[in-house]
Amino acid sequence: MIEEILESTEMEMVEAIDNMEKRFTNIRAGRANPAMLDGVLVNYYGAPTPLKQLATISIPEARQLCIKPFDRSSISAIEKGIFEANIGITPNNNGEVIILNIPALTEDTRREYVKQAKGYAEDCRIVLRNIRQEANKAIAKTESTEDEKKLGEENVQDLINQYNKEVDEKFKVKETELMSV
Repeated sequence: MIEEILESTEMEMVEAIDNMEKRFTNIRAGRANPAMLDGVLVNYYGAPTPLKQLATISIPEARQLCIKPFDRSSISAIEKGIFEANIGITPNNNGEVIILNIPALTEDTRREYVKQAKGYAEDCRIVLRNIRQEANKAIAKTESTEDEKKLGEENVQDLINQYNKEVDEKFKVKETELMSV
C-alpha cells in the first residue's frame, strides 16, 4: 500500500516539474522560440484555433520568427490573434508571411524575467510540498505498522528533497540563459 502511495507521489512530482518547465519556455530569453506562440489563439471562422494548426512557424534568424499560414486569407486573423495574446511583439505582414522580430532584452527586462522564473520555481516548490502533505496523510491512514509508516514518510521526504534539488537546478539553468547576453 505504501509503495503505491510513493509511486503516485513521484508521478505527481514529475508532473509538477514538467509544468514548471513548460512555464519556463514561455519566458522570452531574447532568442526566437516557436514555443513563445503556444498560447496564441486565432479566431478562425468563428472558432478560437491554436496558431500551430493554422500556419508553419520557422526561425530564419536567431531573433526572428516567420509564420506562414496555410490559408493566406487568415493572415489578418493571425495578426490580430498575436496582438490579443499580448506577447510583447508586433507582427509585420508582407501579404504572404508574418514576421516577428524579437527585440533584444535590456538588463531590466532580464531581471524581470528572472523574477518571473523564480516565481514559477517557487510555485513548483509549493506544489511539491502539498503533494508531500497529501502523501504523508495517505501513509498515516494505512493499516501499516508504525515503523513502516515512518519509513514511508522518510521515503516521501527523500523524494521531495530530490525534486526540490531538480527545481533549483532547472531554475539556475533558466537564470543563466536569461542573464547571458
